Amino acid sequence: METFVIQNTNVILTDSIAENMDVVIKGGVIDGIFDNGKRSSMGNEVVFDAVGNYLAPGFIDLHFHGILNFLVDGGSEHLENICRELPRFGVTGFLPTVGPLPEGRDADFLNSLSALESKAAQILGFFLEGPFLAMTGALPPEALGKASAKRIRYLVEAASPYAAVFGVSPELDGILDHIPLMAEGDTPVFVTHTAASVEQTLAGIRAGISHATHFYDVFPCGKETDPGVRPAGAVEAVLSEPGVSVDFILDGEHVHPVAVKMALEGKGPDRVCLITDSNLGTGLPPGVYKGVGDSEVEFAYPGAPARMTSNTRSPGCLAGSGLTMDRAVRNAVKMLDIGLPLAVRMASLNPAQVLDIDGKKGKIQPGFDADLVLLDKNLEVVQTWVNGKNVYREVK
Repeated sequence: METFVIQNTNVILTDSIAENMDVVIKGGVIDGIFDNGKRSSMGNEVVFDAVGNYLAPGFIDLHFHGILNFLVDGGSEHLENICRELPRFGVTGFLPTVGPLPEGRDADFLNSLSALESKAAQILGFFLEGPFLAMTGALPPEALGKASAKRIRYLVEAASPYAAVFGVSPELDGILDHIPLMAEGDTPVFVTHTAASVEQTLAGIRAGISHATHFYDVFPCGKETDPGVRPAGAVEAVLSEPGVSVDFILDGEHVHPVAVKMALEGKGPDRVCLITDSNLGTGLPPGVYKGVGDSEVEFAYPGAPARMTSNTRSPGCLAGSGLTMDRAVRNAVKMLDIGLPLAVRMASLNPAQVLDIDGKKGKIQPGFDADLVLLDKNLEVVQTWVNGKNVYREVK
């Protein structure tokens, strides 16, 4: 069993940074963490000098559509390219997000994707953004569909051997009866695209909803019915439930940073995640691209939101983002005025907890998978490893 050592690195732990350390990896798993130069060589080691750069647990993106010229909805060839390209942005695992399709076609398409075995960034399940939503947002009309046990089972089977993670609106007629089926096997169920009342949202949580995705976005405020009385709805219900986690598109436009700070204060440091909700064109120069649902989107600057162009049905409408996970971490440090360990935790351990894989991913700790990303002093990605295998190396 080959031993691989990353030496002279500053290891980002859950709430601190351990400086000048050596991380030993055996068989794709972290075997030990030692002060630099204070361990005995085992012989036949492969040694990599990190020259003082930061070593972080690999990033996990819970909500992702596309990167560069590749889109999950483009099919298995696109997905294979996505898995290969994501490590350059520090991503070692993700939920490819599948847009809604008509019944029958959705299961067939999902089945074609689930046949892929990634050789780089790991597929940790598929997030189905639709068809059980009450509001489309930037999604096509197929996002609005009546829930049935038959359709849910077809989608779950089509996603196998991966999990099917459903996004739902709790006000949708009959959905509460079906959420327990979606949550079988400790699979998380996400709430999103919703104008649900407090009561409807709490009922959904009791039925099995455990996470809110692109929180605040497509979670409209209720109408004021009593002058001077602020209405409460899905946002307030989610914030009131300590066991429900949330994620944010932290690009500075999808949500004001102060609202993310509020969630961190209310939820605590272990219940807030970063996502990208990235569209095709992310990571490319600012410009116009064909995005989710073949809609035309424009990026005004690197890391900007994707906005529909004047040639679409909703000019200027948000349609995902141009964020990458490494940029989201940098934004968290800058926009939220938080330390690097918390910013990294929001991109690694916290998403792992959402997926119930935090016993093996999301930490640099003995016994955990060697999913690692090396960041320079500017928090740019230098190298990425998945299960101890180097899958990205910066070219200078």
